[in-house]
Amino acid sequence: MFTKPVLLVIAHGSRDPRHAATVHALVRRVRSLRPDVRVETGFLDFNIPSVQGVLESLAAEGVRDVVALPLLLTRAFHAKADIPAVLRDAPPQLRIRQAEVLGPSPLLMAALERRLYEAGLTPADKSSTGVVLASAGSTDPEAIAVIAEIAREWRHTGWCAVRPAFASASLPRTEDAVRELRKLGCERVAVAPYVLAPGFLPDRIARGAADADVLADVLGAAPEVARVLLERYDAARVPVLTAVGA
Repeated sequence: MFTKPVLLVIAHGSRDPRHAATVHALVRRVRSLRPDVRVETGFLDFNIPSVQGVLESLAAEGVRDVVALPLLLTRAFHAKADIPAVLRDAPPQLRIRQAEVLGPSPLLMAALERRLYEAGLTPADKSSTGVVLASAGSTDPEAIAVIAEIAREWRHTGWCAVRPAFASASLPRTEDAVRELRKLGCERVAVAPYVLAPGFLPDRIARGAADADVLADVLGAAPEVARVLLERYDAARVPVLTAVGA
């Protein structure tokens, strides 16, 4: 039935059960969009199945071609180190290509706006609303620079102001960005979590949004996110490399 490479979605994993539930909901949406593609899910930590376990099962079935897609918004440590290390230990008969991370993408910006509108804003509110683009945070300068650039680009679409914030590793925190937007004179302040699934750091973002007027939901299984996954898959699957790191 499936003639294309298997799409292996690699999620970080979490002790919070909402994380895995959201990942599985997103994968179901991807499958519904592309029933001709076999989609599997593996977790780096905390949840099962593990990435290694999925790869071993695929090899045992006789699968040869796999596109491994990091369920990540920026190219930080997991995309640069953890995931390549796991893929290098895959069964040697598998031909694997690691796809690019999801962000940045205009589709993700559209998903952010979708979540803000679902939380109560309207397009007419943009010019009077300041937005905090709240991400998980990273020690990787490249990842931080990407978040800052997304905030700058998003500001040009009509919002009163957009400020980046981080739940860990970097500053400012969400609450600091909310205060800054208040001082700028924005009529209302909204917080848009630039994260894929609920968990410890998104909860920290939510606490930091206590003084905001609007808190959007995480990106989750938004249709735009599913489309980005398939864009990254299509870009990576031709040609499929003989091996990761070979």
